[in-house]
Amino acid sequence: QVDRYLYHLRLSDDVLLDVMARFQAEMVKGLGRDTNPTATVKMLPSFVRSLPDGSEKGDFLAVDLGGSQFRAYQVKMFDDAKQSSQLESNFYPTPKEVIQGSGAELFDYIADCLLDFMETKNLKHKKLPLGLTFSFPCKQTKLEEGVLLAWTKHFKVRGVQDTDVVSSLRKALQKHKASFDIDVDVLALVNDTVGTMMTCGYDDQRCEVGLIIGTGTNACYMEEMRHIDLVEGDEGRMCINTEWGAFGDDGALDDLRTEFDRELDLGSLNPGKQLFEKMISSLYLGELVRLILLKMTKEGLLFNGKVSTALLTKGKIEMKHVSAMEKYKEGLSNTKEILTELNLFPSEEDCVAVQHVCTIVSFRSANLCAAALAAILTRLRENKKLLRMRTTVGIDGGLYKTHPQYAKRLHKVVRRLVPTCDVRFLLSVSGSGRGAAMVTAVAHRLAIQRQRIDAMLAPFLLPLGTLREVKDKMRAELEYGLKRETQANATVKMLPTYVCGTPDGTEKGKFLALDLGGTNFRVLLVKIKSGRRRSVQMYNKIFAIPLEIMQGTGEELFDHIVQCIADFLEYMGIKGARLPLGFTFSFPCRQASIDKGTLVGWTKGFKATDCEGEDVVDMLREAIRRRNEFDLDIVAVVNDTVGTMMTCGYEDPNCEIGLIAGTGSNLCYMEDMKNIEIVEGNEGKMCINTEWGAFGDNGCIDNIRTKYDKEVDEGSLNPGKQRYEKMTSGMYLGEIVRQILIDLTKQGLLFRGQISESLRKRGIFETKFLSQIESDRLALLQVRRILQQLGLDSTCDDSILVKEVCGVVSRRAAQLCGAGLAAIVEKKRENRGVERLQITVGVDGTLYKLHPHFSRVLRETVKELAPQCDVTFMLSEDGSGKGAALITAVAKRLHNVGQK
Repeated sequence: QVDRYLYHLRLSDDVLLDVMARFQAEMVKGLGRDTNPTATVKMLPSFVRSLPDGSEKGDFLAVDLGGSQFRAYQVKMFDDAKQSSQLESNFYPTPKEVIQGSGAELFDYIADCLLDFMETKNLKHKKLPLGLTFSFPCKQTKLEEGVLLAWTKHFKVRGVQDTDVVSSLRKALQKHKASFDIDVDVLALVNDTVGTMMTCGYDDQRCEVGLIIGTGTNACYMEEMRHIDLVEGDEGRMCINTEWGAFGDDGALDDLRTEFDRELDLGSLNPGKQLFEKMISSLYLGELVRLILLKMTKEGLLFNGKVSTALLTKGKIEMKHVSAMEKYKEGLSNTKEILTELNLFPSEEDCVAVQHVCTIVSFRSANLCAAALAAILTRLRENKKLLRMRTTVGIDGGLYKTHPQYAKRLHKVVRRLVPTCDVRFLLSVSGSGRGAAMVTAVAHRLAIQRQRIDAMLAPFLLPLGTLREVKDKMRAELEYGLKRETQANATVKMLPTYVCGTPDGTEKGKFLALDLGGTNFRVLLVKIKSGRRRSVQMYNKIFAIPLEIMQGTGEELFDHIVQCIADFLEYMGIKGARLPLGFTFSFPCRQASIDKGTLVGWTKGFKATDCEGEDVVDMLREAIRRRNEFDLDIVAVVNDTVGTMMTCGYEDPNCEIGLIAGTGSNLCYMEDMKNIEIVEGNEGKMCINTEWGAFGDNGCIDNIRTKYDKEVDEGSLNPGKQRYEKMTSGMYLGEIVRQILIDLTKQGLLFRGQISESLRKRGIFETKFLSQIESDRLALLQVRRILQQLGLDSTCDDSILVKEVCGVVSRRAAQLCGAGLAAIVEKKRENRGVERLQITVGVDGTLYKLHPHFSRVLRETVKELAPQCDVTFMLSEDGSGKGAALITAVAKRLHNVGQK
């Protein structure tokens, strides 16, 4: 018969899993901007973005206002191996005239108590940060700002609702500042649930959930910013104060609420509100037990049907009674004693039945609490995309601490509902006060760290005025490179390519292209059709160049190249044809004509002997002669930047600039012959290969080079050379990032101050990782995974900082590249003598193509620095292959025109 009354209070695992799913749905509603207004679980952002990392140190103050007593704390934190802290506190009463007076009186009283506390602790002359634990519902828009929504707990202070409580406290403290020589900076407003999580987080860095289960109940946890619509930004995490007590206020739990829950709610101060809290918090469980016992007695199941005054008196059975009656080790003696004190005079059967009622009521509380907590843990695991998760829940509250069975039951049910989470439950000590100090300490640490990080990254932030200076200096260096008397000493060499035209659409025929620029070598057959159905068809084959060939003799290298050409011609069935050939040779060459290129020096690991200072076209012709199998018409030796311009020029006749923004950085453009003093003739145009990577080798941009740029330069294969390229190209950006990360780690701002072996390795941080890390679609979790692949074990905060470092380095690269390009387009505008220039830039390179922001920042910078130029950017398709064939075709066309 007793069980019949208690049947609806027993919840199976299936029911609890259903409650868990319902709560997860409510969390999603609370986080959404459009659904939050109607959500019962409000999911309030706390603006606590970081957990303690163990490096917090110093003296902090905290004040805790939320009940019948007001408390002031001093917390000392030591940055030692034990992460130890000391806590001292004083209680102060909260008189009725204060908690029902005016706002000014309340905050003056708090300031007076704090002053008294500081005097007794000899803290008056120190500047101290303070955290305020304010356990009333507040809407926060910053960590140090909170608007009171409503008073609870018998507080009825006038003029405070809908105002910022932190600014009220600051005003009260300001009055005391001059008179009593105290200097307190209020850095954080904290809810007691958040304080619990932060206190436990100091002792266990896995703690990312806080739970209060006492007279009230609530939970908070660290949520991904990208899921919090109510707050701008999507980087990192923020602690969400769920305010889960209101779960079910919309009827979502009506099927689980019993007649006793409804009766209890109707008799409460806030009917229809905080329904979940009324089913699980200690403030209501005693009353729930009383209502059940009253009905059972009325039906003659208990106490011989005699209803005593105690059973009729609301609030007579309290949680302390329920807890005491559930001490099973003491048998029924406790139960008998408590019931006798309440004038109920029980039999032994009555004692057994009452103990059973208490057990079922408190067990239901633990079950429901476990279901909602399991929903939070599941969300955390899914956010992290883990199959299994280890985490810690920080807990505070009288029900959890004092009830003999509650903690054990809660743990057991949580572990059963979420078997994929290994959960540690950690009891909080002085959560509301120490936690407020902890939040303040973290905020203080982050503010100091932010200042230091900003100072380190400031040299990478280039204002518009500095970028204009870079543009002007680039323009001056271009002019030096074009003039006969200054060219020899110019850093930007402005090499003539002897390419004197861009495609006009009449090019046609079959052409061969060779592409030598790395460990692979390509041979291509390119068929170009003109007229209305103009098109370019390409066939190619890739051949490897073994290391012994790359580093052998020049004769061996060119014999290998000719062997590859022979294989390709046979493969394509064209061995007998004498085809025109364009040779893309991506090494520094000095050209005397379109088909003569003298190698200045090898790069990219090539060290073939007897090549430097020799004409590479002659060496190729000699190798073809030695083989004596076929003959080719070598028309042009080509740089890949020029090939890029020509490929785009075939599609858009307005394209007169080629830009490579990839592993290396370079630019070419069509210059008026009259401006090229180092080449005879004034008619027409010629493509100039700027080789702008060497810009700054004379020290002209030293004012913007950082210590990290200098470190990267000194550790490179060519110190003091290609300084502009080392600030703008993909080959070096990752290395600049690595140098910054090492410095941040040495200063204790990253990776807990531990420099891993992998971070010490030069070249580990490839530029492709920058592109991946900066991707807008990539969650911080994936950033952490990339860093883990690199052997860097990062926290969430570390991942945010690494992403920021990658961002400033790549942004600067794009801006500097944009400043250089702006100098070129301005020069083109002046050459043409027009008010407004319309021009297309052909672009190639992995940095431009694959980096999520480089191309946008480059375009924006050019627009800002060259406002009279309308620049269109066009992606090139195979500049080194197709481009080489097009240069050959244009050269043949111009040669034929010349002959005619």
